[in-house]
Amino acid sequence: METVIIVSVIVIAVAIVSFIIANKLNSAKFDIYIEQAKAKAKVIEHEANTLLHEAKAKAKQDFDKEYRRLQKKLDKRELELEALIEDELHKINKDKQIIQNRKSEIEALQQGLESQKKLYEQKVKKVSKVLENASGLTQKEAVDLMIDQTKQEQRAIIASMFRKEYKLAKENTQKEINNILSHAVTRFAGEFAAERLINNIPLPDEEAKGKIIGKEGRNIKALEFCLGVDIIIGDIPNTITISSFNLYRRAISTRTIEELLRDGRIHPARIEEVYNSVKNEFDKNITKEGEDTILALGITDMHKDLVHLVGKLRYRASYGQNALAHTLEVANLAGLIAAQLGGDTIKARRAGLLHDIGKALTHDMPGSHVDIGADLCKKLGEPEEVINAIYAHHGHEEATTIESAAVCAADALSAARPGARREVLESFLRRVEEIEAIATSKVGVVSAYAINAGREIRVIANAQLVNDDESVLMATEIAKEIEEKVQYPGEIKVSVIRELRATGYAR
Repeated sequence: METVIIVSVIVIAVAIVSFIIANKLNSAKFDIYIEQAKAKAKVIEHEANTLLHEAKAKAKQDFDKEYRRLQKKLDKRELELEALIEDELHKINKDKQIIQNRKSEIEALQQGLESQKKLYEQKVKKVSKVLENASGLTQKEAVDLMIDQTKQEQRAIIASMFRKEYKLAKENTQKEINNILSHAVTRFAGEFAAERLINNIPLPDEEAKGKIIGKEGRNIKALEFCLGVDIIIGDIPNTITISSFNLYRRAISTRTIEELLRDGRIHPARIEEVYNSVKNEFDKNITKEGEDTILALGITDMHKDLVHLVGKLRYRASYGQNALAHTLEVANLAGLIAAQLGGDTIKARRAGLLHDIGKALTHDMPGSHVDIGADLCKKLGEPEEVINAIYAHHGHEEATTIESAAVCAADALSAARPGARREVLESFLRRVEEIEAIATSKVGVVSAYAINAGREIRVIANAQLVNDDESVLMATEIAKEIEEKVQYPGEIKVSVIRELRATGYAR
């Protein structure tokens, strides 16, 4: 047993010694490998440095070679550029010399012209003196005489040319205009009813009449104060007459009195209560009237204030013509005319509907309905066609679009239709006098007569002073002056008549 243990120990010891010896041998080999690797690295580093030096030398050699080549090319270009600059300078100097020579020639010519001008003026003065001595006229008098003669000759030529061109234009345009207007008028037929200045309300009996008057006239005074109209009782039997220029007040007054008569309770407090109720109802109906109107015309996106004012035109009249009826007719006619001329139908209707919108406010604020309407439409963002139509339909400015021109034509058609408007006698007579005075102020006019209710004026001209061509020119001049100075609805026809009468006596 001891022998086995000893042998085992010996074996283990030998194994340990063998392991140690093997490790030593391996470490020695690794050191050898490391030394060999370091030597190889030094060799590679040396070779790399050698190659780097060779590459630098070669690159420097190539760079020097390319630099010398480019330098030679640059020197060559500089020589070529210098030669070119010298050529251009030579040309500029040559042109400069030519310009100087031309300038000298021009100065010589100017001096010659000045001397010729002075000589010409001297000769003209001599000729003028000779002519003045021969004719007995000064130079100014001779010039004025020549100008007058030239004017007369040119006026005759212009009148003849104008007559021919005017006749040709009238033949061509009148046919087209009549065609457009006739189509528009025949496609729209509006209803006309002249507005009166009074409303009559029948009374059922004398008791109702007494209630309206009240004790010591208390009720009728309260009615007139609250309603703002004149109430007349007694002129027509069993009838109350309401008089006012304001259609809106008159309509509210009529409805208020009818409600009071139907209710039977008539006293100041009740009058004010019924009036406020009726007025609120009318305001709602006015807005609905405006909405229905723009809906019927196919118009959208209109400000609510304008819609209300459109409905309010129902209670506004001009020369007896209802403003809303006139506005509707103008809108429809303008749409038809614009469609035939290639314009925008909806814009034309919109402009026609709003062309007299200022009339809805003339009872509430001062100023012309044109300015009031234009300012309001500008403030509420209406398009330029509408603003131009408002100004143009009364001649405040020229129509700049097809739509505004169509509105002007439609407005004239609506106003000029027989029976559409009623005029005050005084204004009618004053307009007729103004028209006749304009015609008789022309040279060569013997007399002038306004006929056809002031819609036509016939001018009698002296045949010895006015020829056929000048009569055409005279008619145009009179018509233009009437347009500028006279306010009138529709149009006025100017007819110039010349006649030569020769009289002889046999004795």
